[in-house]
Amino acid sequence: MTNPADLVGEIEALSDKLGQAKEVITKRFIGQEQVVNLTLASLLCGGHSLLVGLPGLGKTRLVETLSTVMGLNGNRVQFTPDLMPADILGSEILEKAKGGGREFRFVPGPIFCQLLMADEINRASPRTQSALLQAMQEKKVSVAGEDRPLDAPFHVLATQNPIEQEGTYPLPEAQLDRFLVQIVVPYPDRETERDILLSTTGVVDEQVTDVFTADELIAAQSLLRQIPVGESVMERILDIVRACRPDDETASERVRDVVAWGPGPRAAQAFMMMTRAWALMHGRLSPSAEDVAELAGPVLGHRMALNFAARARGEDMNDLIREVIATSQTREVAA
Repeated sequence: MTNPADLVGEIEALSDKLGQAKEVITKRFIGQEQVVNLTLASLLCGGHSLLVGLPGLGKTRLVETLSTVMGLNGNRVQFTPDLMPADILGSEILEKAKGGGREFRFVPGPIFCQLLMADEINRASPRTQSALLQAMQEKKVSVAGEDRPLDAPFHVLATQNPIEQEGTYPLPEAQLDRFLVQIVVPYPDRETERDILLSTTGVVDEQVTDVFTADELIAAQSLLRQIPVGESVMERILDIVRACRPDDETASERVRDVVAWGPGPRAAQAFMMMTRAWALMHGRLSPSAEDVAELAGPVLGHRMALNFAARARGEDMNDLIREVIATSQTREVAA
């Protein structure tokens, strides 16, 4: 068991290092502090992130920058309708052996890395999307009847175009649940876009240096799990997650009316990890109930679905989550 004083010192040192990493990243990914914080926090948790936004908003640039800053070996796969699972996982080829016979040799695919960028993941068919399921959960892939472990740490940062666009396939619920957070990348405001123009259309591009190594990131992920979470924060997590399930006794009439299915236990697990990382990203030693409310959208938005009637009426999932948070706060005050 780590001495409490030593643990505090290690947490403070990690918080400072995260601040350095964030400073380097924001020099190339300008004006999107919330997106950078969420992505860094998900890596610190050892999870995967789904970046949702229109093309041209810098999602690919962010992932490439993260790969360098965090000291990770990265690969990029452009998902297209004709992409096959073997294009991601690898395959066995038959070749001539030294003794004159023939033998199979496994040729690893791009998934054998530490940071995989799955670009426009919802443009590939469901069959190809499913090639990532085992890798994201078990950190290994099965090819030709043999389990092959992936490098550690292993993270998937996927980008997704808005689902309303033509030529996209919705991700299956099981795969969405494997993403720790869903991060919406919005349009920049006017001043931010001006800074982007000045930074990216000149002669010199901002250089990126590494702040972490892969081993340091693994150690940081282990340290994160030692950060205590207060009982009030844990109860807040359970209140919000359970209130989003239409068949739960604590769910409001509105949730029962518009939600087809709600978040499972992975949502509560994601909250536990992300609130710890979120506190570190903001220089605090322990998470608060306010952190839970702030992270509700990224943690819950892709783990719930509106029913057909609600979608037909144009209901918004983020508005619903905000209502659930407000209701749970009112209930706590009344108690």
